[in-house]
Amino acid sequence: MVVDDHPMWRDAVERDLAASGFTVVAVAASGREALARFTATRPQVVVLDLQIPAPGGVEVTAEVIRQDPSARVLILSASGEQGDVLAAVKAGATGYLVKSASREELLSAVRRVAAGDTVFTPGLAGLVLGEFRRISGGGPEDRSDGDGIHRPELTERETEVLRMVAKGMSYKQIAERLVLSHRTVQNHVQNTLRKLQMHNRVELTRYAIEQGLDDDE
Repeated sequence: MVVDDHPMWRDAVERDLAASGFTVVAVAASGREALARFTATRPQVVVLDLQIPAPGGVEVTAEVIRQDPSARVLILSASGEQGDVLAAVKAGATGYLVKSASREELLSAVRRVAAGDTVFTPGLAGLVLGEFRRISGGGPEDRSDGDGIHRPELTERETEVLRMVAKGMSYKQIAERLVLSHRTVQNHVQNTLRKLQMHNRVELTRYAIEQGLDDDE
C-alpha cells in the first residue's frame, strides 16, 4: 500500500512498484484512508509518507503494527530530521528513506523490508543509533534491558553481527563483510534471538539500537 497526500508522487511510486512486479493493493491520501484500507486489504508492506492529513504517519505506523505485528512499514519522507526518524522507528517502522532516494533504492528497500530487513537512507542509521545510545545512557557493557531483566552474554561474533544488524545491513551484506556464508549469519542471528528471548529481527534491531551497538569503533 502506498500512502502519500501528493497525487503525482503517490502515482509515481505506485507505477514504479507495479512495473517491478509488486502488487499494489491500495493507495491512500490521508491517515484515515490509510488505516481503513490497511484493515481491508492487509498489505505486507506499507510505503508511508510522514506528513499526511491526520492521523499522521507516526500514528499510522503505530496503529498498523498494533493491528498486524507482521506488517512492514517503510517511511518515504521529505524529512531527514532526527526527531522524525526516531519517532518513526519507535512507532515500529522497519525502514526510512528520504524522498531524494533513487527509484532503485526505493525498490530495493521495499524488497528488503518485505524480507524482514531494516533499511535506512545512508547516514540515518548512525543517527538513530547515536540518539538511542544517548537517551539510554548505556552501552554494550550494560547487560540489563532497563527493566531489571538480565540479558545473557553474547559471543564476540554474535555481538559483531548484532552491530551490523543495528546498522541496517542485510544478511548478504553481513556475510560478505565477515566472509561467512549466508546460512552462518542466519544461525548467528537466530542464536542471538534465542539468547535475548526475542522473536524476530525487528525486535533484535530495536534491542541493538537501544544498547547503542554500532560498528564505528
